[in-house]
Amino acid sequence: MTRIELWGGVEATVNRVGDQYLDQLKMSGHDKRSSDLERFADIGIKTLRFPILWERVAAESIDDMDWSWADKRLQQARELGIRVIVGLIHHGSGPHYTSLLDPHFARKLSVYAGAFARRYPWIDAYTPINEPLTTARFSGLYGCWYPHANDNKSFLRMLWNECEGIRAAMKSIRQVNPSAEFIQTEDLGKIFSTSFLAYQAEFENHRRWLSFDILTGRLDREHELYSFCKKNGISDEEIDSFVHDPMPPDTIGINHYITSNRFLDERLERYPQHVHGGNRHHRYADIEAVRVGAEMIVGPKELMHEAWQRYKIPLAITEVHLGCSREEQMRWFHEIWTAALAVQAEGVSLRAVTAWSLLGA
Repeated sequence: MTRIELWGGVEATVNRVGDQYLDQLKMSGHDKRSSDLERFADIGIKTLRFPILWERVAAESIDDMDWSWADKRLQQARELGIRVIVGLIHHGSGPHYTSLLDPHFARKLSVYAGAFARRYPWIDAYTPINEPLTTARFSGLYGCWYPHANDNKSFLRMLWNECEGIRAAMKSIRQVNPSAEFIQTEDLGKIFSTSFLAYQAEFENHRRWLSFDILTGRLDREHELYSFCKKNGISDEEIDSFVHDPMPPDTIGINHYITSNRFLDERLERYPQHVHGGNRHHRYADIEAVRVGAEMIVGPKELMHEAWQRYKIPLAITEVHLGCSREEQMRWFHEIWTAALAVQAEGVSLRAVTAWSLLGA
């Protein structure tokens, strides 16, 4: 049995709200501290999820790339013996000259990815876009992040553009490094509900797999969400494109938080206003399942088994984070690590658990 690795990660989000970009590398101070990498190496980190984001390198133009920060940090990581899993977009929409609704988004991302791979041909692991489904939900369904849409057509178009961008980026990277590993991350939190809203929970529990189903070519005419995709602007030609030319990950990365699982409840009076939402038919609260009851908690062990049975692709837990006290953070990490050991013993191919994020979030 292969020993489970301990990976690390640096919170890298550069997301856009209106015309303002939020850069967590600057907020954490990592942007200015090269000593962080030395400390990561000192505690035994050999593999690190690390951002070299499009928005930071080519902020003004795809033809004007500033590699100065990346040159220093990647060379330092190399000298320290740290293998980096490079992220190109992390909860972002790209620089100001593109967006998740840009029909040329995939081509532009592939240009950046190819330029990166040519400059750093020794980098052998990539996550082109972190959590594409989650990003599309927050940017296309909830309107929280740019370009601030809140409808199914925008959501699906953003997700499709992201998946096409991931495929195009990996193809560009593999023209330089054919053996480059593709690690795709996503939050796979499960949805629970009252009996009245069981239909919505069932739909969302199909939807939570959508990014992986697209990339692996599982989304075909027999898929549970085929009609939903067709109704909301995804053509048969686009669907067939991934069926015939998929880009399956080499490793599926599960980002799991204690608040990942959700509970839907039509009894709005029980919940604060800010969790009220709904669909075209009913209004309901969307709340963290952990706040409702123990029977709503599906732990990481169950999620790992579900992902393994669905795809038979090696797994890693790529984010383990809890915004709480040090003791509670360690308790949460121990729970995930113990679950990882258990599922590996039960036959799941589980590669690693990631301390996320090493500098907070």
